[in-house]
Amino acid sequence: MQGHGKKMCNGGATVRIYLTINNRKRDIETMPGAVLYDVLKDCGISSVKKSCGTANCGVCTVLLDGKPIPSCSYLAAKADGRQVTTIEGVQEEADKIGNMMNQEGATQCGFCTPGFLLTVIAMKNELNHPTEDEIKNYLVGNLCRCSGYQGQLRAVQKYMEVSK
Repeated sequence: MQGHGKKMCNGGATVRIYLTINNRKRDIETMPGAVLYDVLKDCGISSVKKSCGTANCGVCTVLLDGKPIPSCSYLAAKADGRQVTTIEGVQEEADKIGNMMNQEGATQCGFCTPGFLLTVIAMKNELNHPTEDEIKNYLVGNLCRCSGYQGQLRAVQKYMEVSK
């Protein structure tokens, strides 16, 4: 599906990619080396955050065909023809988890929350009745600089039981 676009004034060629973002088909012209995070921002997606820029913190997490990926380092051209989901695309489910996190005192600044919630949603869809160790392992790439993770762990465990 990927094709060549027009030449940019600096001599670089653009590429055309086709994404389905939150169930909405998009025809996007971008630079060949653009990362998915930048394309999503250019498309007006405000929930995706960027922190480390090296795929180490999980803040920029989005779902690509239902699997969590770091959008800050994933080439947008590799996502051509695929489904991208941000927190806006799963708002009802995210609200459930978010409410449980609030009840457990697990949210503070909220910067990492969208990526964290998307990872939890993917985990729910992938793992049946995960153990505490499996939950911790699945969430290992999501860093929170505000909490000690115990409230988040309690909220995720509650969510996994309630949502089954």
